[in-house]
Amino acid sequence: MTAEPILTVLLFSTAAAATAPFGVIPFAILGTVPVPWLGGAFALASGFMLGVGYILMAQGLLGQEALAPILGAVLGVAYTWWTHRFSGNDDFDIYGGPPDEIREYKALVLSGLHSASEGVAIGVAMTINLHLGVFTALALAIHNGAEGMALTWTLSRRNVRLAHSAALCFFTNVPQIMLAVTTFSVVSAAPAVLPWTIGFASGALVYLVLTELLPSSYQNGRHTHVSLLVSFSAGGVVLLEGLLK
Repeated sequence: MTAEPILTVLLFSTAAAATAPFGVIPFAILGTVPVPWLGGAFALASGFMLGVGYILMAQGLLGQEALAPILGAVLGVAYTWWTHRFSGNDDFDIYGGPPDEIREYKALVLSGLHSASEGVAIGVAMTINLHLGVFTALALAIHNGAEGMALTWTLSRRNVRLAHSAALCFFTNVPQIMLAVTTFSVVSAAPAVLPWTIGFASGALVYLVLTELLPSSYQNGRHTHVSLLVSFSAGGVVLLEGLLK
């Protein structure tokens, strides 16, 4: 395996992670943001993640072995469920409720664990082809910016400085970079695991949306606005990926 493809994966996964700190910009300009904006950020992140999950699963089901991506999706769901248990997100709302130090730490841990799944998605998409990999990285870059705003909102309630919040937004996405490069390397060396990895990434992303991002969207935003944002962003990702082929 030459170094150039790995360097490409490293470059685009790092660029995707580097958009997360942009979530502090609304706070730098306005000082704070209305709660409905938080719902909108979650909705936008949900839509882009759903679109990427759909595209990846569609690629996985194109092969002759449809069972492997389905079983991989089950593993992805199991992993995301475990992240919720490990971070304590099954006990209370990470991004809501009164501010406290434990909630802040759990939000950071959860963000890091979720970014690992997104790294797998970038890595496996890069393995399929460069176009899909770059598109996936760009879609998740926008998603990361929206999630960065949500994380900054949580940190701001404990008066964490914006510079520190921006740094934390980036560092919680470092697993995304590591897993993107690792996934690309492993799948390139062992193509037989490709459909399993596609399913894992898709299942993890969709389960995350359904169990965390969408509920947070509806809890903090206006239901009609959330529905429209999710629908148009998810549909736009799928449509744009098809048009750019």
